[in-house]
Amino acid sequence: MTADTAAAARGFQPSFHFWLVLAMCFFVFAGFGLHSALPALQGNFPPAPPFVHIHAVVFCAWMLLLLAQTGLVCAGNVKLHCSMGMWGIAHASAIMLIGLSIQLIASRAGMDAGRDPGTDGLYLGILAVIGFTILFTGAIRNRQRPQVHRQAICFAMLPVLPPGVNRFWFNVLGLDDPIPTFWLYLTLWSMAAALLVFEWRSAGRIGKWSLFGAGWILLQGAVHEAVVGAGWFSEFSRMVLGLAVYR
Repeated sequence: MTADTAAAARGFQPSFHFWLVLAMCFFVFAGFGLHSALPALQGNFPPAPPFVHIHAVVFCAWMLLLLAQTGLVCAGNVKLHCSMGMWGIAHASAIMLIGLSIQLIASRAGMDAGRDPGTDGLYLGILAVIGFTILFTGAIRNRQRPQVHRQAICFAMLPVLPPGVNRFWFNVLGLDDPIPTFWLYLTLWSMAAALLVFEWRSAGRIGKWSLFGAGWILLQGAVHEAVVGAGWFSEFSRMVLGLAVYR
């Protein structure tokens, strides 16, 4: 009996990473459900450009793919999990390109309306692309080291989650600020801490990719307010948004 066959024979055994990915899916689907889907069903959501709907479909499909891939490992079907790797890489590239594009479009519209270009949203969007790209690349490079691979994938998701997390807390708590940074980073840092504790308890050490991922999301939150309120970030944002045109 091969290792994969033996694992499959044990049936579905949810892992720590499966539950964490499930929590990520909860924040994304609940956040956008309360913000967009439910109002749309009630006829209260304003018409949106086609690109917004494309973004929604691609990102929801990515979260489902991530959950399915984690579930396949829990079910012992590692072979199918690996065979879907190229799809995952292509899909991950698509969500980052589309995600950055829609953030630039939204921020440019705000700037054209007279608002400061250096917004929280643009800050989060830029760091999402950079952080996800680095950590996802690390995950792919370590696909032959399952523990490192899983940790890097989960850490790569943390910079990408803010849109869903923000909408969740904004709607559930009835907040005035659409980007509640306290609740956002409490959620992201809690997930990062859980990943670190899990790795320490299971492996007796914390690898460099986990340290990088935790350091990235910790530093992102620590300097968030200082960067967004800085004049240099407004000028940088104005320059970047000057290149963004959507017709």
